[in-house]
Amino acid sequence: MKINLSSIFLLFCFSASAQRIAVLSDVHVSPGNTCDSALRAAVNEINASDYDLVVMNGDLTNEGSDRELKNVKEIFDNVKHRFAVIPGNHENNWSQSATRTFLDLWGNDRFIEDLGTTVAVGINCGPFMKMGDGHIKQEDLHWLRSTLENCASQGRRILSFNHYPLQDDLDNWTEYVGLLEHYPVIGHINGHYHVWKQYRGGDIDAAMVRALDIKEGEFGYAIIDIDNDSVRVYEKLLNKEPALKFSWAARTEHTPSKFETTITEDVSPDGYTIEKIWTDSASVFTRLSFDNENVYFGNSLGLFKAVDKNEGTIKWAIETGYPIFARATVLNSGYVALPCSDGIIVLNPEDGSQKTFYPTKQGPYVADGAVVKDIYIQGAYMRIEGRDPADGSLKWSFDSIANYCQASPVIDGDEVIFGAWDTKLRCLDAKTGKLIWEWSNGRPNNLFSPGNVVPVVTPERVLIVAPDRYMTAIDRKTGKTIWRDNSHRYRESLGQSTDGIRAYAKTMDGHLVAVDTRSDSFNQLWDVDLGIGYDHAPCIIAEVDGIIYSGSRRGIVCAVDAENHNLLWSMKIGNGEINGIDIDPTTGLPWVSLIDGTIFKITKKPI
Repeated sequence: MKINLSSIFLLFCFSASAQRIAVLSDVHVSPGNTCDSALRAAVNEINASDYDLVVMNGDLTNEGSDRELKNVKEIFDNVKHRFAVIPGNHENNWSQSATRTFLDLWGNDRFIEDLGTTVAVGINCGPFMKMGDGHIKQEDLHWLRSTLENCASQGRRILSFNHYPLQDDLDNWTEYVGLLEHYPVIGHINGHYHVWKQYRGGDIDAAMVRALDIKEGEFGYAIIDIDNDSVRVYEKLLNKEPALKFSWAARTEHTPSKFETTITEDVSPDGYTIEKIWTDSASVFTRLSFDNENVYFGNSLGLFKAVDKNEGTIKWAIETGYPIFARATVLNSGYVALPCSDGIIVLNPEDGSQKTFYPTKQGPYVADGAVVKDIYIQGAYMRIEGRDPADGSLKWSFDSIANYCQASPVIDGDEVIFGAWDTKLRCLDAKTGKLIWEWSNGRPNNLFSPGNVVPVVTPERVLIVAPDRYMTAIDRKTGKTIWRDNSHRYRESLGQSTDGIRAYAKTMDGHLVAVDTRSDSFNQLWDVDLGIGYDHAPCIIAEVDGIIYSGSRRGIVCAVDAENHNLLWSMKIGNGEINGIDIDPTTGLPWVSLIDGTIFKITKKPI
């Protein structure tokens, strides 16, 4: 028999370099739901076949609760093949533990898996603990660059994974794509949209894959086959044969894309100075707090920092171990109270040394606190607390909350008014913590709650906006609804005029709407198009010296004249979401922080 040596050689090359990966995405498992049983069946089916790797590519759960995460972890513990997992927006945005439980269960929120000739690399995507676009953390981009450099130096090809596509859905997607294009990346695999789609992100071939449940009763997953020359993507319905969906050449060289940038560096609007005070090496998810000398903020690496607000130099930093999402509160004594994953740390502003630590009894702190006169109010998981404004010690705790608090409460007189992610807005006695009234929009879905809005409070009324896309006026004394309006697509961005007679709301269509807070029916005073287009950033709005400032999901700061109702200017200072418009109480100047880690101070020049 004649042996074809070239055929044997080609067969050997293929078998040595071929890899098969099972990809599950958007499984959205809650204990006992239909996806729970379908995922268990999928795991059993995957275990019965040969795979080099099984990837869970984000959205394991619906609300990121500990109960959901522990349940789905138990299911994935039965996978017999090598297993890699990254979170999706449902783990990052609505997390009971402020993303900590995912890290505790799986040890990381990114992965690298060496499959021989190919390396699979996955990183996290956000958005993190508030509504926003997807976002690759700065430290993940640094890690990815180092990882890809190492893989390339060893002659390995790279398959990229992320829950989000290489498109505008990620605020810093151009930076992400630009990084991938410089290395031998043969493709990118994502989920998020629950549909099949083949596309290119820049010059990277990519596939958007199905959710576990893409149609009624039609459960399945994706299979990725890689050989020397090609990447092939299959749909695998449960109990059926795989069907080819897409294929492309396994290219390892790319033409770098040229992305236009509209970020204005070292340029300010006429009559204003927008000064960059700080650029962090990690992402910043917190709003800012101030004393006479410092600006305070936390980052995604769990570092809490004090930066000299005039010099822009770091004074000190402390490690907390987990990402920080809550704004620190400067107490009446001058000490700084930092709510974090493990509790409240009270710090000396001079050197960051710890004065006191109050451990959490249930879950992490992600809420912004507030101090007014003789009370410090701090929201928490399933409770809100009244604390001593001098040392942060606990005075009372209201524990009848079914989810976490997030936005800053409003303390007015002897009352504290706040929302939570359990559908409720509440008014408490600030001295005792006793419930005065509670309000709900009547919808049981937690995701429609007024959980991340700072209410507008007047002597007679409370105004809120929420993800149900309504603005609501509530009677201050009784908690009864006065009026509700959905003539605009409201969400979570709200503010108040300095005289209290106007509420300002940024709509999802990028308009700023002014409403009369004194009226017994909805009374719109004016409407200004900010020119930012679709927007869902829950950025608090602030008025300073007759100028209304707001921020967008894509790093745009807008200034509107409160008297003439016209847009004065809009300036793109970054790509990431603006966390809020924060007013330095010692100077009256507005500041902004962006999730990309930059911090700016805005000064209006004297006329």
